[in-house]
Amino acid sequence: MATTSLKLPDSLKDRIFKIAEETGKSAHAFMVEAIIEQTEQKEKYQAFVARALESKQDFDATGMAYDADEVNAYFRAKIQGIALAKPQAKKYK
Repeated sequence: MATTSLKLPDSLKDRIFKIAEETGKSAHAFMVEAIIEQTEQKEKYQAFVARALESKQDFDATGMAYDADEVNAYFRAKIQGIALAKPQAKKYK
């Protein structure tokens, strides 16, 4: 495992030690957990943006998409246990 040094402002270091102690963790474990969470959040966001760009490219190429009102109605019905036909993609351009 690699070692990394961080220079933290004293005020942040104090906050980290306080929260870590209150949660029963070491400051090291708290910081590693925080870095993991932020890294995962950024990776998920990047994947979301990549999927959105792929969807936009697909729409630009095909013009096919789903009507948002139909999709919302379908999910509302599904939540209520009502059988409703799945929405169908439509040509928009």
